[in-house]
Amino acid sequence: MIDLFASITVFDWFIDPLSHEFMRRALMVSALVGGVCGLLSCYMTLKGWALMGDAVSHAVMPGVVVAYALGLPFSIGAFVFGVGSVALIGFVKQKSRIKEDTVIGLVFTGFFALGLVLVSKIKSNIDLMHILFGSPLGISNSDVVHTLTISGLVVLILLLFRRDLMLYCFDATHARSIGINTGILHYMLLSVLSLAAVAGLQTVGIILVVAMLITPGATAYLLTDRFDRMNLLAILSSSISSVIGVYISYWSDIETGGSIVLVQTIIFLIAFLFAPRYGIFKSQKVMHS
Repeated sequence: MIDLFASITVFDWFIDPLSHEFMRRALMVSALVGGVCGLLSCYMTLKGWALMGDAVSHAVMPGVVVAYALGLPFSIGAFVFGVGSVALIGFVKQKSRIKEDTVIGLVFTGFFALGLVLVSKIKSNIDLMHILFGSPLGISNSDVVHTLTISGLVVLILLLFRRDLMLYCFDATHARSIGINTGILHYMLLSVLSLAAVAGLQTVGIILVVAMLITPGATAYLLTDRFDRMNLLAILSSSISSVIGVYISYWSDIETGGSIVLVQTIIFLIAFLFAPRYGIFKSQKVMHS
């Protein structure tokens, strides 16, 4: 392995994979989904919805299996079950004394378990590993179209309702006091979250898509106090880490989804340590001064 990397120039490392159509497709889709998830992750970070993102990403599992069994696109089944899980969480929370985080844990583990059972019982060619961990290197043209459509819809919704969603995530009480319908925004954001989780299925899979919905926003949050700049930094860090992760996966023959998320985590650790204002080393210098 060391000899292989030693014999490859930096130019070859970046250019050679582009001679393969599957790599060009994987890089394009991964960068796009990374950017979309990075944009949404800013709202998720401000709203404190890490656990909700985890719930929705896992709850789409049975939808993928049911869609395959019915001959439908994976994205349709995943979206239906993603939104269904959100509705169920809201219903149980309103009708019981159980706290929201407990309800979220119950719903997403139940849906995920249902998906595993369906995979084991429904005879199909579904590769469980691809569902769980993604497979951008093997993405088909039809899946590319679905991913592009879903990503475009997510971006469109976030841009159209940007100001209201930003205010809702910053201060829902204030948003409600000035006449904004926070109930609609709540379910709109959850629907967009479900769509983003569906888009991330092909790149990093069900298990790791939650990292793409959290890590870029958390990284950008350490680097700036301005929301516009936070959006830009999150999109850039997520897209770049997706591209680098795909390259590393290609040359090292490792799981692509894990590679992408690992690069994102490394970028977060760098920001955590060296961010100009909120990095841990900067904080220590301020304390000692």
